[in-house]
Amino acid sequence: MLPIAPETPVLLARPPRRRALIGLTPLIDVVFILLVFFMLASSYLDWRAIELTAPSETAAGGPVEGALLIEIRPEGLRFAGEFLPLETVVQRAERRLTQVPQTPVLVKPAAGVSLQQTVTVLDRLVAVGAVNLSVIRDSRP
Repeated sequence: MLPIAPETPVLLARPPRRRALIGLTPLIDVVFILLVFFMLASSYLDWRAIELTAPSETAAGGPVEGALLIEIRPEGLRFAGEFLPLETVVQRAERRLTQVPQTPVLVKPAAGVSLQQTVTVLDRLVAVGAVNLSVIRDSRP
């Protein structure tokens, strides 16, 4: 072994310091994992469509004899001139529809009534057999 002379300094060279880079790959992986998690964890509801057809110009204002008129107001349902709970309205409509299945059923939501209330009434009427179902709007401005 060669002895190192004490007068010569020993210099150890350090490698140049690299600047740390943030990798985007782990971030993208986490985003995809979260996407898959929420897709699998969310509940898929059974959305049912209620088919509504707009009346033609010639059908507007025509006579509707024997129709059932159900008014949806903020204070409740009005059927045959009296306020009734939903179950009673559905029972009376079902009784009428069993006698005459093609009876027109008119649902008239008032201003201030939520869409969910209207859809609930329509859904219940369809469940008891209403096939000739129409939603009419209030003619008052």
